[in-house]
Amino acid sequence: MTRILLVEDNELNRDMLSRRLERRGFTILIAVDGKEGIDIATEQKPDIILMDMNLPVIDGWEATKAIKANPATASIPIIGLTAHAMAGDREKCLAAGCDQYDTKPIDFQSLLDKIASLLGN
Repeated sequence: MTRILLVEDNELNRDMLSRRLERRGFTILIAVDGKEGIDIATEQKPDIILMDMNLPVIDGWEATKAIKANPATASIPIIGLTAHAMAGDREKCLAAGCDQYDTKPIDFQSLLDKIASLLGN
């Protein structure tokens, strides 16, 4: 079963997204800040990471850079999630190491398509 690490500090967003993904058959690992996201990615080696970019402790930009800099986790695909839809945000996410980018509110089908694409499904 595909394991997704959801790094999201907003409880409502986290609960809604994790429930919808679980109904689709994914196993969900949860982190509520960037440091915890790095730790879980390193320990659990999920198949893919959904990374909120605006996080406490360590933001999503730095957490993504740290995960991609570690040879043990560098190959894990990361989808950056942000409420920011400003010009240049997509490029900023990709420059930080994200493999894909999505804006909030999440278009669930689009997110599923991106997950499938990154996992080669």
